[in-house]
Amino acid sequence: MTVASALKKIAVGLLTDPKVFKTIGGIVLGIIIIIAMPVIAVISFFDGDIEIDTDRLQAMVIENLSAEEKAKLQSVEDTMYEIEASMQAAGFSGRIKEAQVLYVLALYDYASQDGFVEKLTGCFAEGQTDEQLITAVNSAFGTELATGDFINVMNGIRAVSIDISDYTDPLAKNNLDLVKWAIHAQENGWGYVYGTYGSVLNETMLSGKISQYPDEVGTNEEFIRENWFGRRTADCVGLIKGYSWYDIESGEIRIGANNMPDIGADTMYENASEKGSIDTIPEIPGLAVWHEGHIGIYIGNGEVVQAANTRVGIIRNRLSDTAWTHWLKIPYITYTVDTGGEE
Repeated sequence: MTVASALKKIAVGLLTDPKVFKTIGGIVLGIIIIIAMPVIAVISFFDGDIEIDTDRLQAMVIENLSAEEKAKLQSVEDTMYEIEASMQAAGFSGRIKEAQVLYVLALYDYASQDGFVEKLTGCFAEGQTDEQLITAVNSAFGTELATGDFINVMNGIRAVSIDISDYTDPLAKNNLDLVKWAIHAQENGWGYVYGTYGSVLNETMLSGKISQYPDEVGTNEEFIRENWFGRRTADCVGLIKGYSWYDIESGEIRIGANNMPDIGADTMYENASEKGSIDTIPEIPGLAVWHEGHIGIYIGNGEVVQAANTRVGIIRNRLSDTAWTHWLKIPYITYTVDTGGEE
């Protein structure tokens, strides 16, 4: 079996399985590219973001690579690393995947040009929209890329990836990085499913939650499948627990990690040693705000990120928009004083 036929068989299976298709979303385009350009770097790039047996997939590729294909593979892998280094040096660590996606899906044929990586990095700017990025790429390379195609692919990636490149201290669970975690979840369209805590919603998890919570999840199954399946999801307290449970080394969320117990919103409030009525809330990003049965994350400057409900997912709104009654310092994380808030 040739590498192309092996990957084609896998891709056909992916594309004809509605459940898997829904899970990988916009990344299907990447799988199609892999069929035509079998490179392990691309597979590794997506590893952890989608639920595919990447070890077996990689093994199948390696077993069938010709000398020419191995050279091609090495070239692509080298370019991926060059892009990563260049983006980091330019201060765009949080946007490395965007640059790599553009290379793999649109600019592969341009990679042999002198200064390709630098030219690609030069297309990025602070505060840039996806449309502005694609305009810059089209201008730099003379391409005619469609913004919508790029957005579709990136939305699939953003919905499941976790970026810790700008964390204050990734190794220590703290209030400032909790704020970044929450904003990331909101900006990247995480959904709400009762009883979840930031993992990607797959069939096993959804089926388990339907059995566990027939009223909260089972009655909303159709909506959840249509809107949140294949994305990261959390409920209100799960958004907080997921941050504490997230292992930066493995990229997995481990229940009970970092001494954060699996508790509800009310118990978290009860366990807090520092708390008060909402009218006394100090300007400390990363505090929790609470009312009976619900909890959110205060991100500073009078704003809150909360996993609101099944229909709207994770939202960002004003502190005054929800009837919070109390604030608290979340047990199990460290508080660093920073009154600057989040822009």
